[in-house]
Amino acid sequence: MAVSKPISIQELNERSRDIFRVIVDAYMDQGDPIGSRTISQRLTQQLSPATIRNVMADLQDLGLLHAPHNSAGRLPTDAGLRLFVDGLLQVGDLGTEDRTEIEGLVGNAGISLDRALDRATTALAGLSTHAGLVVAPKAANAVTHIEFVPLGDGRGLVILVDSTGQVENRVIDLPVGMPASSLQEATNYLSARLRNRTLDEARAEIRDDLARHQAQLDTLTQQVVEDGLAVWSDAGGGALIVKGQARLLDDVAAVTDLERIRSLFDALETKETMLRLVEAAETGDGVRIFIGAENTVFNHAGWSMVLAPYGGANAKVLGAIGVIGPTRLNYARIIPMVDYTARVIGRILSRDSEK
Repeated sequence: MAVSKPISIQELNERSRDIFRVIVDAYMDQGDPIGSRTISQRLTQQLSPATIRNVMADLQDLGLLHAPHNSAGRLPTDAGLRLFVDGLLQVGDLGTEDRTEIEGLVGNAGISLDRALDRATTALAGLSTHAGLVVAPKAANAVTHIEFVPLGDGRGLVILVDSTGQVENRVIDLPVGMPASSLQEATNYLSARLRNRTLDEARAEIRDDLARHQAQLDTLTQQVVEDGLAVWSDAGGGALIVKGQARLLDDVAAVTDLERIRSLFDALETKETMLRLVEAAETGDGVRIFIGAENTVFNHAGWSMVLAPYGGANAKVLGAIGVIGPTRLNYARIIPMVDYTARVIGRILSRDSEK
């Protein structure tokens, strides 16, 4: 039976940690379940297969391992991989050869940012042997005016004016029976929070405000505010570059795996995924690791993503770069690789800002 809340690595004794580490290392190396007899041969301490099986059963009860099919071997769960990455993974510096290749492709003097980003994804895909991606949020201007206007027949118009004077309109469906006063209240609410700020800057705060019911809006007004945010989010732009998707086919072992890859490819082409990547970049503090079903960006079991934000001299996050692959990624190598590439991109941005 799995636990209801995550445990920390300190809650495992030394024997459990050693066995757990061997299982995860074997999974990352081969992707296959490993049994007690093989584990006993890889441990530094001498333990009988029976003792190891008991420990494996305890780790499975904790939700850290699972047994595929009727196999006697075990694999780590997504929660187990998270525990390993957070508590046992040893991440060193990026090797000189990898640094040289990244610098050679991305860090050349005079290269444009667009070209650097394109080359960066190619470099990450090649060095990681998985898929590389980069997301660059669309430059946003501050909002100077927002207004909801009823159109009749259950439809409404959202009007937004930015600091450059550009006007954009979006049509939304209105809740049945919504009075004009609720539209005005929605206008007042968003105007107070968006004026002289970008939508990206205010979006998270507004969503948190609504989730905590601090806005003191009635149900219909809150729905209109949420629909208004959604329609403007869906209109958001940006650039998403993904390289090396074909490498994800290398680990296909069954039709179900192929279906998962197709589903992932579909997810990477949606605006919703773009927006989640942008938000992950904006809220990230250093390298972030998304594992399996816990992945809030594309939420597909079997896949992991290592993502690092990049920015210019003013430390403002402008986008993110990363690697997508199966959950048995070589995290120890890929984490510093992604981090270093993001810092090279940041250096280019800082250089350009000084011109």
